[in-house]
Amino acid sequence: MGIGMVSLLRKSLCCGLVALSAFPISLLADEPKAAMLYARGDIWVNGASIPRSTAIFAGDLIQTKANSAANINLPGANATVLPDSLVKFAGKTIELEHGGLTLLTANQMTAEIGDVKVQPASTDWSEFWVGDVDGNVTIMARKGDLTVTDETGISTLSAGQETTREESQKKKRKKRAGGALPAATGGIMDSKAALIAGIAAVGGITTIVLLQREDPISPSRMGR
Repeated sequence: MGIGMVSLLRKSLCCGLVALSAFPISLLADEPKAAMLYARGDIWVNGASIPRSTAIFAGDLIQTKANSAANINLPGANATVLPDSLVKFAGKTIELEHGGLTLLTANQMTAEIGDVKVQPASTDWSEFWVGDVDGNVTIMARKGDLTVTDETGISTLSAGQETTREESQKKKRKKRAGGALPAATGGIMDSKAALIAGIAAVGGITTIVLLQREDPISPSRMGR
């Protein structure tokens, strides 16, 4: 498929995804294959710079720089990719390669960081933050309990709590040997403080993006 055809397909999906967002979540329970991405600053998808918004598909890599952030929107979930981050969109799962990610979800959308899996414990609105710094994972549950799964087993993280995990050495080696990243380059968050600073820096991006849509998620629907 040529570059022009891919671009046309993404533009067509943009319109379709906006229309689908008006449907009840229960009618869209199957694994999502695409989502809308809204950019603030310079964002790369699969190594190519994108416009203000675009459709993304399962398997796409999204990368931000120090002065940019990205918002991924799909029915029942909204994810913000923080500055200096690299993620892979995988439908109902977002794989964090490095940097930071916040998730607001009512469909138990999951974050995976190496062999660490983070998922809301219920289908109520949940909000959580995850960060990965050289294989050291930080998880913060802001709203709703989380289920955290890693090589040691399954545990519950209550709302308002935070924890840290370390990826297995096998996973760390795999990520280091996983091949080249997209063409864009940028720094990597180097501490929990940087993760929190990144969250603060883009704290308003979700509100800004949702206001751009015709059917924004209201605070009452978020359970706030």
